[in-house]
Amino acid sequence: MPKKMFVIFGVSNILWMVFAVSQAIKVDMFPDKSKIFAQIGDSVSLTCSSTGCESPSFSWRTQMDSPLNGKVRNEGTTSTLIMDPVSFEDEHQYLCTVICGAAKLEKAIRVEIYSFSKDPEIHLSSPAEVGKPVTVTCSVPEVYPFERLEIELLKGNHPMKVQDFLEPSEKKAQETKSLDVTFSPTDEDIGTALVCQATLHIYDDDSPPKVRKTTKELEVYISPKDTAISVNPSTRLQEGDSVTMTCTSAGLPAPRILWSKKLDNGNLQLLSENATLTLISMRAEDSGIYVCEGNNPVGKDRKEVKLIVQEKMFTVEISPGPQIAAQVGDSVVLTCDVRGCESPSFSWRTQIDSPLNGKVRREGSKSMLTLSPVSFENEHFYLCTVICGQKKLEKGIQVELYSFPSNPEIEMSGPLVNGNPVTVSCKVPNVYPSDRLEIELFKGESIMMNKIFLEDVSKKALETKSLEMTFIPTVEDTGNVLVCLAQLPIDEMEFEPKQRQSTQILYVNVAPRDTTILVSPSSILEEGSSVNMTCSSNGLPAPKILWSRQLSNGDLQPISENATLSFMSTKMEDSGIYVCEGINQAGISRKEVNLIIQGRESNKDYFSPEFLVLYCASALILTAIGMIIYFARKANMTGSYSLVEAQRTKV
Repeated sequence: MPKKMFVIFGVSNILWMVFAVSQAIKVDMFPDKSKIFAQIGDSVSLTCSSTGCESPSFSWRTQMDSPLNGKVRNEGTTSTLIMDPVSFEDEHQYLCTVICGAAKLEKAIRVEIYSFSKDPEIHLSSPAEVGKPVTVTCSVPEVYPFERLEIELLKGNHPMKVQDFLEPSEKKAQETKSLDVTFSPTDEDIGTALVCQATLHIYDDDSPPKVRKTTKELEVYISPKDTAISVNPSTRLQEGDSVTMTCTSAGLPAPRILWSKKLDNGNLQLLSENATLTLISMRAEDSGIYVCEGNNPVGKDRKEVKLIVQEKMFTVEISPGPQIAAQVGDSVVLTCDVRGCESPSFSWRTQIDSPLNGKVRREGSKSMLTLSPVSFENEHFYLCTVICGQKKLEKGIQVELYSFPSNPEIEMSGPLVNGNPVTVSCKVPNVYPSDRLEIELFKGESIMMNKIFLEDVSKKALETKSLEMTFIPTVEDTGNVLVCLAQLPIDEMEFEPKQRQSTQILYVNVAPRDTTILVSPSSILEEGSSVNMTCSSNGLPAPKILWSRQLSNGDLQPISENATLSFMSTKMEDSGIYVCEGINQAGISRKEVNLIIQGRESNKDYFSPEFLVLYCASALILTAIGMIIYFARKANMTGSYSLVEAQRTKV
């Protein structure tokens, strides 16, 4: 019995020790996650570390006891399993077992495999052409697991199609998945970006889904069209001539231009790949059909032109013909040029055989007639006659004269005063032909008057033409621009300028008015007092103030140009009429004031005007009462009274 107790006690101690040791040992796994994702071809390291054990023993295995396909490196208290490169065989639940004495601990981590190493690829079934269907394929190569793949195709910012691949794969393999969209491009699609975005929905603890995107600018093509040929100088040529043919063709991308000549058997002989084809020193055998072809990746378009090269003949050109406009007084050179003749003979004449009034000079195959200075006698149709062997050719040129040398002149009959009529004249000097002249007068943008001289009989002479108009300026006209526009619109003559103009800014004056005088304190003062007389006057420009004193003979004596006239201590002789004048270039406004200076009184004036009136009235009343009493008493004594008799008695 004691022996059995001893055995039980020993086993209990051993179990306790194992439990204690296992509680002290700790195993960590890096990465510290329950699951990680590894891309095929990458390198993955799983690190198992132990704490609390000096000499741990490590072992690695898969949960299914599959081969590790990796290398294990133990260093002290850590053990690292390295899988490089990662492949499908490495997709397992991995267990790291740590044994420390009698203790045994395990740590697990799951490694899941994916493949998403390349950006999507965008392919078009054919070059995109406006109005023609094209299929866009967006493919994602070497993807796994594709059941987690989502592909979205966008045109600009507008989704075209989204596709998921939810069917589970039957085998572990990298596959290429794609999305197809068929559409017909339009002109608005030119330059638009096609965007293929692939999303692999795999998640770990702290990373978002894997996203790859490819952008491709949509190159929309337009098949060549509207091919056109321009020929200079003409499709009918003479031997020795040169011709330039320019071909244009519309399309996208810009068509490549090919020039060919059609042979007798119908085949085309390539001549040039430039848009312009120049043929020099042409011969009769150069006649034929020339073909221009515009082509680009989606099509081609052709245009033909037929050139005819005739036998060589000499030509005469006259410059700067066939008509020239010459200003009176200028110099004009008429040049007659011969081509195709080695020894030409020249002669000049007018159509009506008038004198040439010019000098003729020859240089090789050219003859020049110089008219300098040009006058009215030179206004003719000139003919250059060229004789080459037995052939004779003539070329003509019309010399038209004009004169329009200077801008119009604006004149006023007088200064502009508000409300006063003024006549404005617009003159155009030395003009010819005057019957083509038109003059317009503007105030601001409003036309005031225009005149056309069509009814004037034009004579061969320089004339000055004018337009006159009378108007009444107002203050509102100040700052307006007066414009005189002269035009010589001779359509059949080329010269510049055909119109001239002059401008003048209006400044309207307003004659002085509302002139007032303010006297402080009064115009009647006591000698020795001070007085201020202030004058104001309205006008434009602001009137100048002039103070004068009116003399006894009526003349004015200027005394001040200040607005205020002041007397600090007046005297009797300062009395008089003072005149204020507001003056500007438009007129004068006058105002006057009578200044009265009274002498000082030594004693108080007891007889004021009111008192004198009362005194006189009282005297008259007393006199009347006295006379009434007198006549009444006399009547009492005689019994009657006659005013007539009384008057007689007095006499």
